[in-house]
Amino acid sequence: MRHLLSSALTPCLTLCLALLFAFQLQAQTLSSDNNNDGCVNLDDILNVLSEYGLCSSFACGDLLSHEGYEYSTVQIGDQCWFSENCRYLPEVSPYSVSSTSDPYYYVYDYEGSDVEAAKATANYATYGVLYNWPAVMTEDICPSGWHIPTDLEWQTMEMSLGMSASDASSSGWRGTDEGYQMKSTSGWNYNGNGSNSSGFTGLPGGYRYSGGFYFNGYYGYGWSASEAGSNAWLRDLNYSYDIVYRRNYARDYGFSARCVID
Repeated sequence: MRHLLSSALTPCLTLCLALLFAFQLQAQTLSSDNNNDGCVNLDDILNVLSEYGLCSSFACGDLLSHEGYEYSTVQIGDQCWFSENCRYLPEVSPYSVSSTSDPYYYVYDYEGSDVEAAKATANYATYGVLYNWPAVMTEDICPSGWHIPTDLEWQTMEMSLGMSASDASSSGWRGTDEGYQMKSTSGWNYNGNGSNSSGFTGLPGGYRYSGGFYFNGYYGYGWSASEAGSNAWLRDLNYSYDIVYRRNYARDYGFSARCVID
C-alpha cells in the first residue's frame, strides 16, 4: 500500500478509504484492478484518482507513468523535472517532411512512418523523440500536472545549479560548469561526459533538420515553451563545453524535450 500515511494523501484519505470499500464489493467486474490480483486496492484507486489530480501519492524522484512508460524524475532546486527525454510518439515522419505550424515527430535515423518500428529502435530507447516546436506544444506530450518548461523555468533551473541571473538571461554560451552538472556520465563523444550531479541526465540526442539527422553523440537540445518572434527558445548541451547554450531556433527543427511539474 503506497505511502499510506504520507502528507500527499492526508487531505483525501477518508475519500480514498470509502472508495476502497465500495470498489472491493465489485472487484470481480471492475476494470480498475490494475495489478490483476482480483482485488481493487488502494493503489488501484489512487492510480485512477491521480489521473484527475486527486489523492496523488507522487513525490519527486518517483517514477511517473505516462502513455504506458515510466519516466524518471528529479528534484532540482524548487523544481521537479523529467530526468530523461520525452517519448510521446503519436505518429512518426522521415526527416524530409517538416512544418513551422503543424506538429511533426521524429526518431533519430528512422526514415519510415511505422510508430511501433520507430519505438523498437535503439535511438528511441536511449534518446526518445525529436519534436518540431508545434509538436512539443501539443497537450498530451506531458502528463497532467506537468508541462514543457518556459525559458524562465530553464533559467530558474540553471540558477539553482549556480549560474548567475545575468548569465542566465543572456544568450550564447553562459555560466561556469552548469552544463557539466547536467550532462550524463556516459554517452558523449570524445569523453565529453558530465558529472550529472544535478540528476538531469542530459543526453546527446542530436537534432533533425531538412537535410537529415545531425550530431547524435555530440549535442543535446531541449525546447522551451517560450516564443522568440517566429522562433522559440531552447537549450543546448555540447560534448566540448561544460556550460549551457541559450538561443532561439526556427520552429521546424526537431529537438528533444523535457517536462517540468506545474
